[in-house]
Amino acid sequence: MNWYDTVFEVIDTRSFSSIWYWIAVAVLWSSVSHWVLGVPFDLIARARRSGPRQAEAQADLSDLVRVNVNRLLYISEVSGAWLGLFGSAILTALLVMAVLYSLELAQAVLFLAVPMAILGAMSVGTARRIQKREEQGAALIRRLMIHRFLTQLLGVVAIFVTALFGMYKNVYVAPYGF
Repeated sequence: MNWYDTVFEVIDTRSFSSIWYWIAVAVLWSSVSHWVLGVPFDLIARARRSGPRQAEAQADLSDLVRVNVNRLLYISEVSGAWLGLFGSAILTALLVMAVLYSLELAQAVLFLAVPMAILGAMSVGTARRIQKREEQGAALIRRLMIHRFLTQLLGVVAIFVTALFGMYKNVYVAPYGF
């Protein structure tokens, strides 16, 4: 057995039957829902609570959101067209490989990449709203919570669709004799 066979035995290209793929899906959506526009959820929760350190937590939240919103909008304005162009080219290539050539690895990556592209557009939209309305305090926390809820909703739908397709693929491709 050569190294090529060993590598592809460990890293199974049949993604939907691999535990590593599902771990990656769980870690991806867990991370994405924890970091709301680059702000950790625990900071948002601390800013929501009343108490002696609420003002400090809200100031930290406002500063971190301002930095991340400005960064996200700067990247969007400077490189947005190029990111959209290359992103759509990559998604199109994945779609062609997934649909026309039935490559399971391309299908699996597509089920991760499409929701992330949608989330990226959602994040830019939320950042624009925050900057346009100059939201602070309770309004800022509300906007971040709405964004987190929509992110989690997108994640639930994406995981559900991915799981359905993965089950179909495993049953359809499963070897005879089971």
